[in-house]
Amino acid sequence: MELSDIAHLLRKGKWFIFSLAIIGLALATAYTVAAPKTYQSSTSVYVSVRAEGSTTAYEVGQGSGAAAQKVKGYLNVVRSSIILDPVIKNLGLATSSTALAGQLVVTAPNDANLIRISVTDDSPERAANIADAVAASLKTVATEQLDPGTDGNESPVALSVTEPAVAPEHPASPNLRLNLGLGLVSGLGLGLGAAFLRSALDNRIRSARDVETLTDTPILGALGLLPDADKAPLIVRDAPRSPRTESFRALRTNLQFVGPRAESRSFVITSAMPSEGKTTATTNLAIALAEAGSRVLLVDADLRRPRVADIMGLEGGAGLSDILIGRAEIDDVIQPWGRGGLTVLPAGSVPPNPSELLGSEAMRALLETLAADYDVVLLDAPPLLPVTDAAVMSTLTTGVLVVAAANRTRTHQLSSALDDLERIGSRALGVILTMMPTKEADAYGYGAYYGGDPMKTSASSPTTAPLSLESPRRVAAARRIAHQ
Repeated sequence: MELSDIAHLLRKGKWFIFSLAIIGLALATAYTVAAPKTYQSSTSVYVSVRAEGSTTAYEVGQGSGAAAQKVKGYLNVVRSSIILDPVIKNLGLATSSTALAGQLVVTAPNDANLIRISVTDDSPERAANIADAVAASLKTVATEQLDPGTDGNESPVALSVTEPAVAPEHPASPNLRLNLGLGLVSGLGLGLGAAFLRSALDNRIRSARDVETLTDTPILGALGLLPDADKAPLIVRDAPRSPRTESFRALRTNLQFVGPRAESRSFVITSAMPSEGKTTATTNLAIALAEAGSRVLLVDADLRRPRVADIMGLEGGAGLSDILIGRAEIDDVIQPWGRGGLTVLPAGSVPPNPSELLGSEAMRALLETLAADYDVVLLDAPPLLPVTDAAVMSTLTTGVLVVAAANRTRTHQLSSALDDLERIGSRALGVILTMMPTKEADAYGYGAYYGGDPMKTSASSPTTAPLSLESPRRVAAARRIAHQ
């Protein structure tokens, strides 16, 4: 994973990571408030060994070394009953020496002749009293029992309290700052882990990079998401100056560089699965091609769920299926659209055997005839994976353009669709990305270059073509054929 991929993942999962970080802080705060408070108080005892008659540096050093050895020995007895039983008796504590030993932490910091005694208790005053009492008991036991003087002399060991215990003002546990820090770090860690896991499990295509890692098939265009695609799908007509319209013009330009340089070319436009914006992309591309002066025929070759006639505002009662079964002639059912060179051939009646009709000799002959009359023939075909219609037609045309919807199409679906075309010897000329986000990390469009909201442009922009310029003769013929 590259650095750009990590940055992309963080942008996509920022709210997820932020939410878990807040949850971590909230849980840490709740724990800190609910946890019982304990206080810690400490005292330090200095240990020295007197060596009578010590005058030389060597003798003084021997005394210091002996003190260090005493410190190591005392560390092992501070938490024993010989030290703690007198403490319990003097303070009147309702506990045992074993339990009291669990409240003590005894250390010798920095290998000095110091013994540091720390006591933890739920009362700050009691913690300080116990620490002082333990230090006093250690001094008594060390000088009177462990290292007493001989022949009535004083003990050679001297213990002095250098830092009396003080009742703390703030609890040692729970530590608010530490808990909040741990809660924040834990929340961020869980958020990052969840974001990476989500990215690993989510195999939807989100950007051109995902397609490029999946296949060598070129990306011909990336079309922005149309918020009102159901109500106003013809963005090229309705908003000719919008950035989304410009993306269709860029697709039109790229289409000129794919496939053989024949005088006329035909393309099957399909997708892996339904609802990937295939028909919307095909109709707008057809309008963009016609705007450039090409003679374009848009064929609704989806004989299962035809939508082209409804989108273009044309009569769809008769069309391709009626031609293929010999019930109509081409001139009777094709309908001109707009003021340019765009002509539409609706799907016509829905037949019981679409695959057989679309792969028939009649379809081959029809496509040869249409290729001779038009510069570009676009066939809006059903999706590849559910049915074989598009695969059947692909062998009869120049090639196939495969539509993939951002945040919807799965990588394995697109891969399977392209593999199906390769197995039958068809040419996948390119991939068209649709429904690209316009305000997120994967945003695509020309808004920054052209300025303004692309949807607001349509309000002040004139339309380039009326809904249709249907021939009354063709409409009447189509209606007559549909009712035969």
